[in-house]
Amino acid sequence: MTPEAQQASSRRGWEAIVDLALHEDIGTGDITTLATVPASALAHGTILAKQAGVISGLEVARFVFQRVDATIAFEPLVEDGQHVPAMTPLASVGGPARSLLTAERTALNLLQRLSGVATVTARYVAETDGSPSRVVDTRKTTPGLRLLEKIAVQHGGGHNHRFGLADGVLIKDNHLAAIGGPDRVTKAIRGARELAPHTLKIEVEVATLAELDEAIAAGADVILLDNMTDEQVAEAVARRDAAAPRILLEASGGITLDRIRRLAATRVDLISCGALTHSAPALDISLDLDIGQRHTLPGNGI
Repeated sequence: MTPEAQQASSRRGWEAIVDLALHEDIGTGDITTLATVPASALAHGTILAKQAGVISGLEVARFVFQRVDATIAFEPLVEDGQHVPAMTPLASVGGPARSLLTAERTALNLLQRLSGVATVTARYVAETDGSPSRVVDTRKTTPGLRLLEKIAVQHGGGHNHRFGLADGVLIKDNHLAAIGGPDRVTKAIRGARELAPHTLKIEVEVATLAELDEAIAAGADVILLDNMTDEQVAEAVARRDAAAPRILLEASGGITLDRIRRLAATRVDLISCGALTHSAPALDISLDLDIGQRHTLPGNGI
């Protein structure tokens, strides 16, 4: 698939998310706005970041407003992926006041959530500066928002792990427990190699250095080091470098902002952080509208 086709497919995916969010919020109509705001009222306003952070979701916010009303004008004043100080105007909007008010909450909800993910990701990435380690996300995402949250991780400078279960083989501890036996790591890797599509990498989770050695010998493509100490991760990197430098190592479990710099110093290839998505607080973003009744818009009567 070409980059253009991938981008189009991605957009179709998040447009469906927006439609679901709008249906959830608007339902059969915005009763308050219809009852109180004249059909002739026009408005313009500014979307404002009240906190410093990395912005993600401007294109999504634009789509929300224009999905509600195609006549709404939306002009971004910054770019997705840009770090902004507090009180930075992010975009200007203008059009029928009713439409702006109806779209406001859904647009801000998505923009705040995605900017929060991007901001947290940027903090983690900053702690790996000077190291070859890459910060990657996980599947610990908000149900229904995974596509947008993974885009937000990219805006924060992070990288995406697999999107869903069909995108790669990742043999976890519960898979190994179901297999059982002292050589369960080897059995799992061999079984995956036989049955999984040959284009997919085989990753296996290990909890001990002995399991690491077994996974290296069995020919894993990627080995996930689960809840290992910094010292164990450093030892795992040394063993991998000596035995099979092509294998990627991923540190996971208990990855905090305070710890990630120490892990990056081990030169482990990947550091996966569920906190990028499951614990990111929303960035404080608001919309301030100036509403008037300068003229009546065609087709906007009650």
